Amino acid sequence: MTIAQDDARRDSLRYQAMRDVVRSLDDTVPGKFEITKDGIVHDMMAPSGPHELTALRLRKRLEKVMPEELAAHTGAPDVEAEPEGIMRLPDIILIAEADMEIQGSFDPRTLIAAIEVVSRSNPDNDWVGKMRDYPLLGIPVYAIFDPRTGAGAVLSDIHSTSDGPRYATRKDFVYGEDVTIADWTISTAELPRYL
Repeated sequence: MTIAQDDARRDSLRYQAMRDVVRSLDDTVPGKFEITKDGIVHDMMAPSGPHELTALRLRKRLEKVMPEELAAHTGAPDVEAEPEGIMRLPDIILIAEADMEIQGSFDPRTLIAAIEVVSRSNPDNDWVGKMRDYPLLGIPVYAIFDPRTGAGAVLSDIHSTSDGPRYATRKDFVYGEDVTIADWTISTAELPRYL
């Protein structure tokens, strides 16, 4: 066996161990668990009213303008790329209903976009960690809505860098403006803010 094979096997075993820990804790410990290149991320706070209301309003607005065969899905299952050692649970994913007819985790390569509503308790998870992980997973569009500031960004156009795949295009917006996510434009008016 070569050193590269040993490293790959060790990485796979490490990921499987983290995955087992996350799955065992999901129903017993409050909060949300995800696996990143850096390890397990635990957002201990349950989503707040403004967080959930933002996700609901975005989902409804997107589903009004998207073709019927597509969904703005909230909730489980997670998005997983075992070879990359990453398991994430976006707040909203844009995906074809046909790509949801699977057992287990969603394949991130089937996502049209991932949307996150920034958590008050762990904003770096959305602004740093997921900004790094989502292009690595091949998710073509990543939209971030931040109720702390009433602003956000849409990232797209994955390109290669010396640090791995990254988004090349970033379009910032403030609440109240229209925003385009993939092929669909929606209003950001009347999205709640954290107090």
